[in-house]
Amino acid sequence: MNKSNTQKIKLSLFVLLSTILLVFALYSIGNKKNMFIETFKISSVFNNVNGLILGNNVRFSGINVGTVKHIQMINDTSICVDMVIDKKIQPHIKKNAVAMIGSDGLVGNMIVNIIPGHGISPPIVEGDTIVSFSKISTNDMMTTLNTTNENAALLTADLLKITTNINSGNGTISLLLRDSLMANDLRSTLLSLKQTANEASKMVSSLNQIIESIHYENSVAGVLLSDSVAANQMAQTITSFEKSGQGIQETIAKLRQSADSVQHVITNVNNMLLDAQKGDGALNYLINDTLFTKNLGETAKNLKQSTILLNQDLEALQHNFLLRRYFKKLKKKEKKKK
Repeated sequence: MNKSNTQKIKLSLFVLLSTILLVFALYSIGNKKNMFIETFKISSVFNNVNGLILGNNVRFSGINVGTVKHIQMINDTSICVDMVIDKKIQPHIKKNAVAMIGSDGLVGNMIVNIIPGHGISPPIVEGDTIVSFSKISTNDMMTTLNTTNENAALLTADLLKITTNINSGNGTISLLLRDSLMANDLRSTLLSLKQTANEASKMVSSLNQIIESIHYENSVAGVLLSDSVAANQMAQTITSFEKSGQGIQETIAKLRQSADSVQHVITNVNNMLLDAQKGDGALNYLINDTLFTKNLGETAKNLKQSTILLNQDLEALQHNFLLRRYFKKLKKKEKKKK
Protein backbone atom coordinates (compact mmCIF):
# COMPACT_ATOMS: atom_id res chain seq x y z
CA MET A 1 0.00 0.00 0.00
CA ASN A 2 2.79 2.42 0.94
CA LYS A 3 4.70 1.36 -2.15
CA SER A 4 1.81 2.16 -4.47
CA ASN A 5 1.35 5.60 -2.86
CA THR A 6 5.05 6.34 -3.32
CA GLN A 7 4.86 5.37 -6.98
CA LYS A 8 1.80 7.57 -7.48
CA ILE A 9 3.60 10.52 -5.89
CA LYS A 10 6.64 9.99 -8.11
CA LEU A 11 4.44 9.71 -11.19
CA SER A 12 2.57 12.89 -10.25
CA LEU A 13 5.85 14.77 -9.76
CA PHE A 14 7.16 13.51 -13.11
CA VAL A 15 3.99 14.56 -14.92
CA LEU A 16 4.10 17.95 -13.23
CA LEU A 17 7.74 18.55 -14.09
CA SER A 18 7.19 17.36 -17.67
CA THR A 19 4.24 19.72 -18.00
CA ILE A 20 6.30 22.64 -16.67
CA LEU A 21 9.16 21.83 -19.04
CA LEU A 22 6.73 21.53 -21.97
CA VAL A 23 5.11 24.87 -21.19
CA PHE A 24 8.51 26.51 -20.83
CA ALA A 25 9.68 25.00 -24.12
CA LEU A 26 6.51 26.10 -25.88
CA TYR A 27 6.88 29.56 -24.41
CA SER A 28 10.51 29.79 -25.53
CA ILE A 29 9.72 28.56 -29.01
CA GLY A 30 6.76 30.92 -29.20
CA ASN A 31 8.88 33.88 -28.19
CA LYS A 32 11.47 32.92 -30.75
CA LYS A 33 8.86 32.58 -33.46
CA ASN A 34 7.00 35.69 -32.32
CA MET A 35 3.90 33.66 -31.48
CA PHE A 36 2.96 35.49 -28.32
CA ILE A 37 3.69 39.08 -29.38
CA GLU A 38 1.87 41.49 -31.70
CA THR A 39 3.53 41.58 -35.13
CA PHE A 40 3.11 43.12 -38.58
CA LYS A 41 4.20 41.82 -42.00
CA ILE A 42 6.58 43.39 -44.52
CA SER A 43 8.17 41.98 -47.66
CA SER A 44 11.26 42.32 -49.81
CA VAL A 45 12.20 40.91 -53.21
CA PHE A 46 15.64 39.33 -53.77
CA ASN A 47 17.45 37.86 -56.77
CA ASN A 48 19.01 35.11 -54.63
CA VAL A 49 18.15 34.13 -51.04
CA ASN A 50 21.43 32.18 -50.56
CA GLY A 51 19.83 29.28 -48.63
CA LEU A 52 17.42 31.34 -46.49
CA ILE A 53 14.65 29.15 -44.98
CA LEU A 54 11.45 29.71 -43.03
CA GLY A 55 11.96 30.65 -39.41
CA ASN A 56 15.31 32.35 -39.90
CA ASN A 57 15.81 35.50 -37.88
CA VAL A 58 15.27 39.05 -39.08
CA ARG A 59 17.56 41.65 -37.54
CA PHE A 60 17.31 45.43 -37.47
CA SER A 61 20.57 47.22 -36.62
CA GLY A 62 21.90 43.96 -35.15
CA ILE A 63 18.80 43.22 -32.96
CA ASN A 64 16.48 40.24 -33.56
CA VAL A 65 13.12 41.84 -34.39
CA GLY A 66 11.27 39.08 -36.30
CA THR A 67 11.40 35.92 -38.39
CA VAL A 68 11.00 34.82 -42.00
CA LYS A 69 7.34 33.86 -42.49
CA HIS A 70 7.08 32.91 -46.15
CA ILE A 71 9.34 32.55 -49.24
CA GLN A 72 7.73 32.64 -52.68
CA MET A 73 9.29 32.37 -56.13
CA ILE A 74 7.85 35.11 -58.36
CA ASN A 75 9.90 34.35 -61.50
CA ASP A 76 13.35 33.10 -62.44
CA THR A 77 15.04 36.27 -61.14
CA SER A 78 12.76 37.42 -58.31
CA ILE A 79 12.02 35.79 -54.93
CA CYS A 80 9.61 37.43 -52.48
CA VAL A 81 10.46 37.02 -48.76
CA ASP A 82 7.69 37.79 -46.24
CA MET A 83 8.78 38.73 -42.70
CA VAL A 84 6.87 39.19 -39.44
CA ILE A 85 8.30 42.00 -37.30
CA ASP A 86 7.65 42.98 -33.70
CA LYS A 87 5.07 45.76 -33.55
CA LYS A 88 7.20 47.69 -31.08
CA ILE A 89 9.95 48.13 -33.70
CA GLN A 90 7.59 49.51 -36.37
CA PRO A 91 8.15 53.25 -35.54
CA HIS A 92 11.90 52.78 -35.92
CA ILE A 93 11.87 51.14 -39.36
CA LYS A 94 11.48 53.72 -42.13
CA LYS A 95 10.28 53.22 -45.69
CA ASN A 96 13.79 53.86 -47.06
CA ALA A 97 15.26 50.94 -45.10
CA VAL A 98 17.21 48.29 -47.05
CA ALA A 99 16.93 44.50 -46.59
CA MET A 100 20.01 42.35 -47.11
CA ILE A 101 20.59 38.59 -46.68
CA GLY A 102 23.61 37.60 -44.64
CA SER A 103 24.87 34.83 -42.39
CA ASP A 104 24.93 34.55 -38.62
CA GLY A 105 28.70 34.32 -38.30
CA LEU A 106 31.01 32.56 -40.74
CA VAL A 107 29.12 29.24 -40.82
CA GLY A 108 25.84 30.17 -39.09
CA ASN A 109 22.28 30.21 -40.38
CA MET A 110 21.18 32.73 -42.96
CA ILE A 111 19.41 35.84 -41.65
CA VAL A 112 17.76 38.96 -43.08
CA ASN A 113 19.43 42.20 -42.00
CA ILE A 114 17.37 45.41 -42.23
CA ILE A 115 19.65 48.45 -42.49
CA PRO A 116 18.29 51.96 -41.77
CA GLY A 117 18.23 54.28 -44.78
CA HIS A 118 19.69 57.78 -45.03
CA GLY A 119 17.59 60.90 -44.83
CA ILE A 120 14.10 61.56 -43.53
CA SER A 121 11.36 59.06 -44.38
CA PRO A 122 7.98 58.05 -42.81
CA PRO A 123 7.71 54.84 -40.77
CA ILE A 124 6.91 51.58 -42.48
CA VAL A 125 3.36 50.21 -42.39
CA GLU A 126 1.70 46.80 -42.68
CA GLY A 127 2.31 45.13 -46.08
CA ASP A 128 5.06 47.46 -47.30
CA THR A 129 7.84 46.14 -49.53
CA ILE A 130 11.28 47.51 -48.75
CA VAL A 131 14.23 47.74 -51.10
CA SER A 132 16.64 44.80 -51.18
CA PHE A 133 20.36 44.62 -51.72
CA SER A 134 22.07 41.41 -52.83
CA LYS A 135 25.63 40.89 -51.65
CA ILE A 136 28.16 38.83 -53.50
CA SER A 137 27.59 35.19 -52.67
CA THR A 138 30.25 32.86 -51.32
CA ASN A 139 30.29 30.89 -54.56
CA ASP A 140 30.93 34.05 -56.56
CA MET A 141 33.68 35.01 -54.15
CA MET A 142 35.28 31.57 -54.47
CA THR A 143 35.05 31.74 -58.29
CA THR A 144 36.68 35.16 -58.28
CA LEU A 145 39.39 33.99 -55.91
CA ASN A 146 40.02 30.93 -58.09
CA THR A 147 40.43 33.12 -61.17
CA THR A 148 42.70 35.47 -59.22
CA ASN A 149 44.84 32.56 -58.07
CA GLU A 150 45.19 31.29 -61.65
CA ASN A 151 46.21 34.74 -62.87
CA ALA A 152 48.67 35.06 -60.00
CA ALA A 153 50.18 31.69 -60.92
CA LEU A 154 50.61 32.76 -64.55
CA LEU A 155 52.10 36.07 -63.46
CA THR A 156 54.51 34.32 -61.13
CA ALA A 157 55.61 32.00 -63.93
CA ASP A 158 56.20 34.95 -66.28
CA LEU A 159 58.15 36.81 -63.59
CA LEU A 160 60.24 33.69 -63.01
CA LYS A 161 61.10 33.53 -66.73
CA ILE A 162 62.04 37.21 -66.74
CA THR A 163 64.27 36.93 -63.69
CA THR A 164 65.89 33.80 -65.14
CA ASN A 165 66.72 35.64 -68.38
CA ILE A 166 68.07 38.61 -66.42
CA ASN A 167 70.28 36.39 -64.29
CA SER A 168 71.54 34.56 -67.36
CA GLY A 169 72.54 37.84 -69.03
CA ASN A 170 69.92 37.88 -71.81
CA GLY A 171 67.93 40.96 -72.78
CA THR A 172 68.27 44.73 -72.49
CA ILE A 173 67.48 44.87 -68.78
CA SER A 174 70.32 42.47 -68.03
CA LEU A 175 72.62 44.61 -70.20
CA LEU A 176 71.59 47.73 -68.28
CA LEU A 177 72.25 45.99 -64.98
CA ARG A 178 75.61 44.54 -65.97
CA ASP A 179 77.13 47.09 -68.41
CA SER A 180 78.96 49.76 -66.39
CA LEU A 181 79.80 51.79 -69.54
CA MET A 182 76.12 52.19 -70.37
CA ALA A 183 75.46 53.14 -66.78
CA ASN A 184 78.10 55.87 -67.05
CA ASP A 185 76.53 57.06 -70.31
CA LEU A 186 73.15 57.22 -68.65
CA ARG A 187 74.67 59.15 -65.75
CA SER A 188 76.26 61.61 -68.19
CA THR A 189 72.97 61.99 -70.05
CA LEU A 190 71.15 62.71 -66.81
CA LEU A 191 73.77 65.32 -65.90
CA SER A 192 73.40 66.94 -69.32
CA LEU A 193 69.64 67.00 -68.92
CA LYS A 194 70.07 68.57 -65.51
CA GLN A 195 72.38 71.27 -66.92
CA THR A 196 69.93 71.90 -69.75
CA ALA A 197 67.10 72.26 -67.26
CA ASN A 198 69.20 74.73 -65.24
CA GLU A 199 69.99 76.78 -68.36
CA ALA A 200 66.32 76.78 -69.32
CA SER A 201 65.43 77.95 -65.82
CA LYS A 202 67.97 80.79 -66.09
CA MET A 203 66.58 81.75 -69.49
CA VAL A 204 63.05 81.84 -68.12
CA SER A 205 64.24 84.00 -65.22
CA SER A 206 65.91 86.41 -67.67
CA LEU A 207 62.75 86.61 -69.74
CA ASN A 208 60.76 87.32 -66.59
CA GLN A 209 63.15 90.15 -65.69
CA ILE A 210 62.86 91.62 -69.18
CA ILE A 211 59.08 91.43 -69.05
CA GLU A 212 59.01 92.96 -65.58
CA SER A 213 61.30 95.82 -66.73
CA ILE A 214 58.89 96.86 -69.47
CA HIS A 215 56.97 100.03 -68.61
CA TYR A 216 53.55 99.16 -69.87
CA GLU A 217 52.24 102.70 -69.56
CA ASN A 218 55.09 104.61 -71.27
CA SER A 219 56.84 102.19 -73.63
CA VAL A 220 55.92 101.12 -77.13
CA ALA A 221 56.11 97.47 -76.07
CA GLY A 222 53.59 98.17 -73.32
CA VAL A 223 51.26 99.79 -75.81
CA LEU A 224 51.62 96.84 -78.21
CA LEU A 225 51.08 94.33 -75.40
CA SER A 226 48.21 96.00 -73.55
CA ASP A 227 46.46 98.39 -75.96
CA SER A 228 43.87 96.44 -77.92
CA VAL A 229 43.15 99.48 -80.16
CA ALA A 230 46.82 99.72 -81.13
CA ALA A 231 46.88 95.99 -81.73
CA ASN A 232 43.83 96.28 -84.03
CA GLN A 233 45.41 99.21 -85.88
CA MET A 234 48.64 97.24 -86.24
CA ALA A 235 46.67 94.29 -87.59
CA GLN A 236 44.83 96.59 -90.04
CA THR A 237 48.14 98.14 -91.12
CA ILE A 238 49.65 94.72 -91.71
CA THR A 239 46.56 93.73 -93.68
CA SER A 240 46.85 96.94 -95.75
CA PHE A 241 50.53 96.20 -96.40
CA GLU A 242 49.60 92.71 -97.50
CA LYS A 243 46.92 94.10 -99.84
CA SER A 244 49.39 96.74 -101.13
CA GLY A 245 51.94 94.02 -101.72
CA GLN A 246 49.37 92.08 -103.72
CA GLY A 247 48.55 95.26 -105.72
CA ILE A 248 52.25 95.88 -106.35
CA GLN A 249 52.65 92.32 -107.53
CA GLU A 250 49.71 92.76 -109.90
CA THR A 251 51.18 96.09 -111.16
CA ILE A 252 54.57 94.45 -111.73
CA ALA A 253 52.85 91.68 -113.64
CA LYS A 254 51.02 94.22 -115.81
CA LEU A 255 54.28 96.18 -116.37
CA ARG A 256 55.92 92.97 -117.45
CA GLN A 257 53.10 92.37 -119.90
CA SER A 258 53.42 95.97 -121.17
CA ALA A 259 57.19 95.56 -121.49
CA ASP A 260 56.63 92.39 -123.49
CA SER A 261 54.18 94.29 -125.76
CA VAL A 262 56.61 97.23 -126.22
CA GLN A 263 59.40 94.78 -126.96
CA HIS A 264 57.16 93.15 -129.56
CA VAL A 265 56.38 96.56 -131.16
CA ILE A 266 60.08 97.50 -131.18
CA THR A 267 60.89 94.21 -132.82
CA ASN A 268 58.25 94.83 -135.50
CA VAL A 269 59.56 98.41 -136.10
CA ASN A 270 63.12 97.11 -136.42
CA ASN A 271 61.97 94.50 -138.88
CA MET A 272 60.07 97.14 -140.83
CA LEU A 273 63.10 99.43 -140.93
CA LEU A 274 65.29 96.57 -142.08
CA ASP A 275 62.78 95.75 -144.79
CA ALA A 276 62.66 99.44 -145.80
CA GLN A 277 66.44 99.63 -146.06
CA LYS A 278 66.72 96.40 -148.01
CA GLY A 279 63.60 96.82 -150.22
CA ASP A 280 62.80 98.92 -153.30
CA GLY A 281 59.72 100.77 -152.07
CA ALA A 282 59.02 104.50 -151.67
CA LEU A 283 60.11 104.47 -148.05
CA ASN A 284 63.56 103.13 -149.00
CA TYR A 285 63.70 105.75 -151.71
CA LEU A 286 62.83 108.54 -149.22
CA ILE A 287 65.42 107.27 -146.73
CA ASN A 288 68.34 106.58 -149.03
CA ASP A 289 67.96 109.18 -151.95
CA THR A 290 69.60 112.43 -150.70
CA LEU A 291 68.76 114.38 -153.88
CA PHE A 292 65.08 113.64 -153.52
CA THR A 293 65.27 114.66 -149.89
CA LYS A 294 66.94 117.96 -150.88
CA ASN A 295 64.31 118.70 -153.55
CA LEU A 296 61.59 117.87 -151.06
CA GLY A 297 63.07 120.37 -148.58
CA GLU A 298 63.22 123.12 -151.27
CA THR A 299 59.63 122.37 -152.22
CA ALA A 300 58.57 122.79 -148.62
CA LYS A 301 60.36 126.16 -148.44
CA ASN A 302 58.64 127.31 -151.64
CA LEU A 303 55.27 126.24 -150.27
CA LYS A 304 55.96 128.20 -147.08
CA GLN A 305 56.88 131.35 -149.08
CA SER A 306 53.84 130.88 -151.30
CA THR A 307 51.65 130.62 -148.24
CA ILE A 308 53.07 133.90 -146.86
CA LEU A 309 52.49 135.68 -150.17
CA LEU A 310 48.98 134.27 -150.39
CA ASN A 311 48.20 135.62 -146.90
CA GLN A 312 49.52 139.05 -147.92
CA ASP A 313 47.35 139.01 -151.05
CA LEU A 314 44.27 138.10 -149.00
CA GLU A 315 44.97 140.93 -146.57
CA ALA A 316 45.32 143.34 -149.49
CA LEU A 317 42.02 142.18 -150.91
CA GLN A 318 40.36 142.91 -147.56
CA HIS A 319 41.46 146.56 -147.86
CA ASN A 320 40.31 146.84 -151.48
CA PHE A 321 37.25 149.12 -151.78
CA LEU A 322 35.55 146.59 -154.03
CA LEU A 323 35.72 143.74 -151.54
CA ARG A 324 35.77 145.73 -148.29
CA ARG A 325 31.98 145.62 -147.91
CA TYR A 326 31.98 141.83 -148.29
CA PHE A 327 34.56 141.32 -145.55
CA LYS A 328 32.67 143.72 -143.23
CA LYS A 329 29.52 141.61 -143.63
CA LEU A 330 31.50 138.53 -142.72
CA LYS A 331 32.81 140.24 -139.55
CA LYS A 332 29.27 141.28 -138.53
CA LYS A 333 27.98 137.75 -138.95
CA GLU A 334 30.80 136.45 -136.77
CA LYS A 335 29.98 139.05 -134.06
CA LYS A 336 26.29 138.07 -134.14
CA LYS A 337 27.21 134.44 -133.76
CA LYS A 338 29.39 135.24 -130.73
